[in-house]
Amino acid sequence: MHLRSVATALLPLLVVLSLSARADEARRERGGVAESRRDQAAVAALQQRMNDAEQRYRDAMQAEDEDSAAKATTAALAEMKAVVDACGKQRGCEVEQMLATYERLLQDTPRFDDAAAGDDPLDERDFTAADVPDSANAAALLSEDGQRFVKMVQFNPAVQAGIRRWLTDMRPQLMDSYENYRYMQHLMSPAFRRYGLPEALLFGILAKESNGKVHAGSRAGAVGPLQFMPATGRRFGLGDDGTGFDTRYDPRAAADAAAQYLQERLAQLGNSIELALAGYNGGEGRALRVYQASGGRSFWDIDVYSQFPAETKDYVPMVIAAAWLYLHPKEYGIHWPKVSVRPATITLSQPASLYELTICLGNWGSRDGYLRPLRNLNPRWSPDVMLPAGTVLNVTTRIAWLYRFNCTRGKRLELAQQLMASDVRSALVRVGDPMPANGPAASDAPALAAPARAPAKPKPRTYKVQRGDTLSSIARKQQCEIADLAKANRLKKPKYAIKPGQILTLDGCG
Repeated sequence: MHLRSVATALLPLLVVLSLSARADEARRERGGVAESRRDQAAVAALQQRMNDAEQRYRDAMQAEDEDSAAKATTAALAEMKAVVDACGKQRGCEVEQMLATYERLLQDTPRFDDAAAGDDPLDERDFTAADVPDSANAAALLSEDGQRFVKMVQFNPAVQAGIRRWLTDMRPQLMDSYENYRYMQHLMSPAFRRYGLPEALLFGILAKESNGKVHAGSRAGAVGPLQFMPATGRRFGLGDDGTGFDTRYDPRAAADAAAQYLQERLAQLGNSIELALAGYNGGEGRALRVYQASGGRSFWDIDVYSQFPAETKDYVPMVIAAAWLYLHPKEYGIHWPKVSVRPATITLSQPASLYELTICLGNWGSRDGYLRPLRNLNPRWSPDVMLPAGTVLNVTTRIAWLYRFNCTRGKRLELAQQLMASDVRSALVRVGDPMPANGPAASDAPALAAPARAPAKPKPRTYKVQRGDTLSSIARKQQCEIADLAKANRLKKPKYAIKPGQILTLDGCG
């Protein structure tokens, strides 16, 4: 339980018992009541229990293992609460003095940078479902009569088929999309609320476009969690920010651009959510031409529908289906993953890459570990780039808690560093042709040796950068070290900026 929440919850009890304590004191002053030795002993025993629980909590915060630490801190807090409850019933016990323990812990518990002091990673509020828009309000935003979205889902076979796909062979992608979105929700949802668009629509687009993977890219050149093409991104302020980072990968900026784009399409296409989505996927020019030529008929009109490519015909109902499931999970037996997502930051105490952090953090509290949250919340950094000490990373309070336990000291950190330093090439050995101990036999020697020629200098291998490539992905494919590749091509840390069409020299590659 969150320590500050405990203290807040106990304030009413504190007020009542304080008044009672003052009344008792006044009676004592009048000689009316005197505490017995038994009461004094009981109070002393409660104080000792509180002191012991506080020490157990502090010892747990220094533990090497996150599992035992979590259990010990939870048990210690439960004991403290029990002591406070007992104090309220014991004559002569001052609740204010007991609550002072909580205040000491709030002050002394290590801070996780921007996280509030005393934040406990096991706060149950972390695991509540995401705040989803009320279904009626969402429907009203999507259509004029407030019921069209409901009917669209309930009676449209294409959307029903989309729901079926999300719930069968695509259920893993749906669950991944939800989990990834929850980590970025605080960054992305405000833009859609600001522009009067339902959050469910944002989730539907995110699920279909990228499954919530910030670094996703398409063969056509669209990138980011919401898959903006370069030209469209530039119209809404996305692109190179001057440091080599493409803000199409930034979840906050991408969501703001998507909200503006959809608002523009809805105003242009008669507030039709289907046509707006068709424009998002298949091009706004095509959507506008079809809309104007058809006299504003529905996307589902066969003459309108047939003018869009197969990808768009699939895209529109799948986005609507995902949005519907986001609004109504219980009706379809969906239990969303429980995700601890309270934002925090950490400052690296020593150099580390996102890969190294992923290894040392482990996957306590998460099935798949924390590489995806680290990448989604820190899109500027390639996962294999060594970040200097002092670098500030966006994380959650749980990740910050695990970082303190596992990535600042101890065997897990040493193991992660060893694994990151491992080089496949160091495991290889070269064995020459076998030769007799006394050298080649005379009879085997050629009668007349041909003059030796100097071997021709091999032409250096090269690689043409493709869309979506990073220096790390190229290094993996070409079997070379990223540092050697960067040095051969004079690429500067930490971004190693490359662009499509650039020719790289593959010195030192396998």
